[in-house]
Amino acid sequence: MEETNDIEVLRSFLEVPLYNSDAIFKRFLQLPDREIIFRGTRPARFLYIGGQRTNRILLVAHADTVWDDPSSKNAGIKPELLLSNGVFQSANRIRGIGADDRAGCAILWLLKDLGHSLLITDGEEKGGIGSKWLMNDTENADIAEEINTEHQFMIQFDRRNGSDFKCYSVGTDEFRDYVRCMTNYTEPERFSYTDIVTLCKQITGVNLSVGYYKEHSRKERLSINEWQNTLNICRRWLSATDLPRFPLSHRARVVSPG
Repeated sequence: MEETNDIEVLRSFLEVPLYNSDAIFKRFLQLPDREIIFRGTRPARFLYIGGQRTNRILLVAHADTVWDDPSSKNAGIKPELLLSNGVFQSANRIRGIGADDRAGCAILWLLKDLGHSLLITDGEEKGGIGSKWLMNDTENADIAEEINTEHQFMIQFDRRNGSDFKCYSVGTDEFRDYVRCMTNYTEPERFSYTDIVTLCKQITGVNLSVGYYKEHSRKERLSINEWQNTLNICRRWLSATDLPRFPLSHRARVVSPG
């Protein structure tokens, strides 16, 4: 029964129009009994909900898709989803389904009651505009400090494939060993970028696979089983009461290939 509900939540996030991320933020803004901070204007904006438990983790996803363009005549059109053999795909010959990163936003929604903090950014697909504004603008100095001093580490849900993790330049050997132990996932390499590379200043971070493939194309697809596996792993992992803190003692210089 729980997995059936999980899939319906996933579907509801994938049905949000690709060209406009407003509906993602609106959904989280309607959570009752939460202190919600929502700042900025598209695409330099973010939504932050501080967790209430001790040993809390910052959970991160981005609301925008590569097709984000609210001025488009297609801004209100929902993705055309096909579900076959446990895989969501697009019936549209131009656009994908926005699983990058609506699948990650769905996981944040389903983990929202574990007491951890939630951060949803905008503009990740445009070079991390939202996360860079959060960390670099003095208006947000309070949140920038809180996310690095009041959390044990960060987990972003914005990685292709079904069993990868990536720490980029914001992991330590000890933290990588810990992530491997908790997930049984592997790190293919350390290149590229996502929001945690900007957000992690004093603590480590990891980006986990959420089951999508061929992102940024009309052939984008999402494996429900792989998405569900990451969700279930994190439900067990993040329900523990003794989550350790992993300081970022150094930032290794990582140069993207090419």
